[in-house]
Amino acid sequence: MFKLILVEDEEDVREGMAGQIDWARYGFEVVDQAENGREATEAIDRLLPDVVVTDIQMPFMNGLQLAEWIRSHHPATKIIILTGYDEFEYAQQAIKLQIDEYILKPFSSQELIDVLLKVKVTLEAEIAEKENVFVLSEHYRKSLPVLREQFLSSLVSRRLPSAEIAAKSAEYGIILAGERFQSSVIRVDNIRGAGEAQQSADQPVSLRDTGDHNLQLFAVLNIAEEISEKHAFGRVFIHRDDVVLLSVSASGDKGEITGKTLEILEEIRLNVQRFLKLTITAGAGTVCDSPALLFQSFEDALQALDYRLILGNNKVIWIEDVESRPSRMLAYDELTQQSLIRTIKLGTVQELKEVVEELFGGLDAGQVSTQDYQIFLLEIITSILRVAKESGSETSGLIGSGIHSLLDMNQFNNMGEAKQWIIAVCTRLMNSIALERQSSYKQLIDQAKEYIRSHYEESDISIGKVCQQLHISTGYFSSIFKKEMKMTFVSYLLQIRLEAAKELLRSTELKAFEIAEKIGFADPNYFSFCFRKKYGQSPKEYKNSSRGG
Repeated sequence: MFKLILVEDEEDVREGMAGQIDWARYGFEVVDQAENGREATEAIDRLLPDVVVTDIQMPFMNGLQLAEWIRSHHPATKIIILTGYDEFEYAQQAIKLQIDEYILKPFSSQELIDVLLKVKVTLEAEIAEKENVFVLSEHYRKSLPVLREQFLSSLVSRRLPSAEIAAKSAEYGIILAGERFQSSVIRVDNIRGAGEAQQSADQPVSLRDTGDHNLQLFAVLNIAEEISEKHAFGRVFIHRDDVVLLSVSASGDKGEITGKTLEILEEIRLNVQRFLKLTITAGAGTVCDSPALLFQSFEDALQALDYRLILGNNKVIWIEDVESRPSRMLAYDELTQQSLIRTIKLGTVQELKEVVEELFGGLDAGQVSTQDYQIFLLEIITSILRVAKESGSETSGLIGSGIHSLLDMNQFNNMGEAKQWIIAVCTRLMNSIALERQSSYKQLIDQAKEYIRSHYEESDISIGKVCQQLHISTGYFSSIFKKEMKMTFVSYLLQIRLEAAKELLRSTELKAFEIAEKIGFADPNYFSFCFRKKYGQSPKEYKNSSRGG
């Protein structure tokens, strides 16, 4: 159903259009009616119609002025102009404004329906173009390899939520179900003087001699893919300037996945040297028990690569051969920290529980030292305190005595208790922030109302001026004002002005045009129009009735 607004100053014509047509039958809904262009602009901003049907000749803001405003503020809205034979001098201007359709007066309901159906076809075509399933499917199919690569790169770049990993791996057809996981990095060794050797005319140029790193990387990827597919083990892809091998094993045996990984890396190394005349160095990371921890394994693989400075190039280096790597707890990395902070500030309690569950999900109580566990908790508490400080919340009441006894591990009997304590603290902070935000909204609206009451008599007062005074954006202010006041800024300003007009009519001998000027109306006729619409009387009639005359 397409939303439509009727704009016509003649009530009988407007009501006739609204009542004589079965709008729903033709796929339209009349969501509002307006008597002039000024009134229409507020309704259009509020309701975002698909179509505006407007007369040309109207007071305060005519149809073409309204069309110009629509084109600048809501360019996708379709405009149908109602015009008479004697108004063709507007035709050239209408063409410039790209009016979608026009109807000559007098017109029948059927003529309006015919024009509406033409506009409907255009609207449906625009929607179909955006929603074309075949086109979107084709675009998605072509983009799928890129999306897979981006997802795999994100796995080794940062910690992703387990739910996101499961959903995306299923969507992209990437098998990540297993008991053990491992990351490895394959890097093409730098060859001094590559690309500088002179080749004879009949001697082919080798990859080594080209010095084209991207071409070399792609060639290594091809060999790695062939070997990985032959063994039906692991997944290879390019991440930044390296080839990455992700190993997945259904077995819980750590030695089994590492043995197979090192075997495949060695086979890749030998084949690259044999066929491409290049050398590579591969670094294998630690084994982890969740794909969410592959980024840690990847970091270890990069550190293994650093040992080529000592051990030399053209080798496969496993991090646990060169460094003692006991199983470690999940790092509280920057992205995990950002996720917790964002949830405290803007999320729900349910989202908070999910984030904290994810945080503690990487901990192995049997393998984490007391010291590492304390550091982990302190890092989380530091993030919470930072949010509390930024929001202006009282930290002493928020954290209580818990922060003073965090170093005493006897405070918690197990990880579950620590987790529940963190959830409770964060929930209190979320509630505090929500109350503070509500108070801030109220203070902002009070300031705006005070400014409007003090400056409503200025004809050029606008939402922009108010926001400039309050140092906030108009979009942010509009949403808050409407939410708190249950009306738009324009409606509130009009209400204040009309209330002031009533008081002046009751207590002074000023004429209507003088009052209009005094309360900020540039057009006395528009003031009278708005007053009558609001109170059902003209200013003069109200003045007489209020004085018993």
